[in-house]
Amino acid sequence: MRLLSHTIGIFTNPDKEWQSIRSDKHSFVQVFLSHVPILALIPVVSGYIGVTQVGFRIGDNLQKLTPSSALTLSVITYFAILFGVYIFGEFINWMAKSFRVPGNEETRHYEGTALAVFATTPIFLVGFIGLYPSLWLNAGVTLLATCYSIYLIYEGIPILMNIDKERAFVYASSVVTVGLVLLVTVRVGTVILWSMGMGPVYQDT
Repeated sequence: MRLLSHTIGIFTNPDKEWQSIRSDKHSFVQVFLSHVPILALIPVVSGYIGVTQVGFRIGDNLQKLTPSSALTLSVITYFAILFGVYIFGEFINWMAKSFRVPGNEETRHYEGTALAVFATTPIFLVGFIGLYPSLWLNAGVTLLATCYSIYLIYEGIPILMNIDKERAFVYASSVVTVGLVLLVTVRVGTVILWSMGMGPVYQDT
């Protein structure tokens, strides 16, 4: 699988692109490694630059993180993203049998991972907004990207998994629920790490 293949098509013509993704039939490892480690760098690197060079406002004060603190948080975030997308794909694959998705285990594993990878692509790509770390701007743009990701899940499952729309709707709703639970879990994990002394360290002003 070519690096970052299907990344543009999932925006310009998602139905056609899901068909193309389904016909690829690569391994789940290939589809994961050819996209996620690269795309995950976008929010991580952008965020690092934003919090160390541009800064963000807390009240009336402009704050920046120290490079070492930002680097630690960036590395943790990067591996959390990789782990999160992988687990998301595994949950999708695990649920496939319950919804009677056709095909063998290898095919279902590829399709589940592919759905996780390409459905989260919009969230990765808007990671560039981290270059300007404004809370409301970042939250607004990320919310829009998340809405499009949810649309891709509902649109993609009947095509990618080759199941009827009634089953696909329930399956997609379950997938979205799992995604939201994983997101909350990551947030809770972040709070725990901060409480263990891995929280942000601000530059002296």
